[in-house]
Formats: sequence, structure tokens, C-alpha cells
Amino acid sequence: MDQGRKIIDTHAHLHMPHFKADFRDVLTRTAQLHFVLNVSTSLQDMEPCISISNSLPNTYVAIGIHPHDSKEAHEIGTKYLDILEEKATKINRIIAIGEIGLDYFRNISPVDIQKKVFADQLALALELHLPVILHIRDAYEDTYDILKAFSSEDLKGIVHAFGADETWAKRFVKLGFKLGIGGPITYPKNEMLRNVVKIIGRENIVPETDCPYLPPQQYRGKRNEPIYVSYVYDELERIFGSDVSETMWSNVKEIFRDIISDKLFKVEQQEPLGDDAK
Repeated sequence: MDQGRKIIDTHAHLHMPHFKADFRDVLTRTAQLHFVLNVSTSLQDMEPCISISNSLPNTYVAIGIHPHDSKEAHEIGTKYLDILEEKATKINRIIAIGEIGLDYFRNISPVDIQKKVFADQLALALELHLPVILHIRDAYEDTYDILKAFSSEDLKGIVHAFGADETWAKRFVKLGFKLGIGGPITYPKNEMLRNVVKIIGRENIVPETDCPYLPPQQYRGKRNEPIYVSYVYDELERIFGSDVSETMWSNVKEIFRDIISDKLFKVEQQEPLGDDAK
């Protein structure tokens, strides 16, 4: 990896069990990146996410309830919102609400509950002036309608793992969102996504891995990890014909500019990884 480039991963799940066997080695490699956003999916995995960020100066946290986990959160009423608010207001490593949204592919939680939990978390994000990390699968229409109902200059964030067409890309960009582009852009048959990225422009995308999932073509069938985001950069640079690292960094700062300063974004000399990182 070119150490001169500011390489960024805006969507990782380093706390997941897939990294248990070589956890510290993964963290050492992850420390080479300029910025990483580690994303929670439930009330249970928030603390592990935060713990990792305390061991990696380049790593920040998004906390939220994934649509799959929305039924469990809904069962405790508004208590889950109180928990999210308390964490987000007290821990400065938390810079976004996510991942949140709708998933109609599996419907692990009922649709009406998914919508309610999604809308409530959008309202919380607006109240806290935090961007959101969106999960959308087979639910672009409903997700867009809910977002539009909340639409304001303060509502912004990332459409994680964007995989729709040019029309949807333009709609979400118009709402103020960046599109999260990861390993699938390297897949030989994914010409649609490459065309969408080229049309929508480098100023409207951010790089991600979604590790341990969605590895780039070079690691298909294997575990993904943050360092592999470099393959996403390689593909983006092939599409645009030039280095994209400064633009990607500018896009990330644009999303989080009101939450975290350039000073905090600056990656200091890596400290030894603490024993409590895992």
C-alpha cells in the first residue's frame, strides 16, 4: 500500500468474530489507514466497537440499530434511543448513527417495525447533529420516502454498499448523501456499478469495505478486512484515470465536518495496541 496516500475505510465491522483468530494482526494492518469508521449494528456490539476505537487512533465509531435487529430494540420501547443518545453525547469517538435503514431481502424484523426504528433513529441523528450510515437492501423506494420526509440541510451521511442504478444514485446525492463504494466495484460482472460511479462523479462517493463481508475480487470467497480497501481505490483510479485519495478524504471531512475537527482527524503516531482492544 502506498503510504503517501490517505487511504480510508468508511464502513468496517472489526468487532465481529471473523477476526478473532488474528485480531491483533488485523488491527496492526488497519493502523496503516488514515481513517476507519467501525460500524455497530445492535445494542450488544456498541461497546466492542468503542473499545477498538480506543486502541486505534485512526478509528471512529458509528452506533445504531441495523434493520435486522430492529425488532429486538423495539421490544424495549424508547430505551434503546436513550442508550444511543447517552453514548453519542458522552463518547467523542462516536461520530455517526448507523448502520440504520431497511432490509426487505430477509425481513428478519417486520417491515412496520423496521420503518419505525429507522425513522426514530433519523430523528435522533438530527437532534444530535450527526450523519447517518444507511443500510438499504431491496428497499430503496421506502428508504428514500422516509429520508425525504426528514430531509433538511442537517441530514447527511453515507448510503452504505450502494448497489442500485444511476437514477437512485442521483436521488440520494440530491438529498445530501455520499455513496459507499466497496469490493463489489471490482467484480468483473458489475459494470453497472462502475458506470454509476463514473456518472455520479468522484465527489459523491466514499470508499468502504464492509469487512468481514464483500471482499474485492482478489479475495473473493475469503474474509475482507480494512487494508483491502486499497483495491477499491485501484479500481476507482482506473475509472477516473487519476489518483482519488485526496478527493475521498475531502468527501469524508465534508460528511463529518461539524462533528470532528481536522486536529482530531489527524492520525498521530500509532500507540501500542492495548490489551483491552479485544
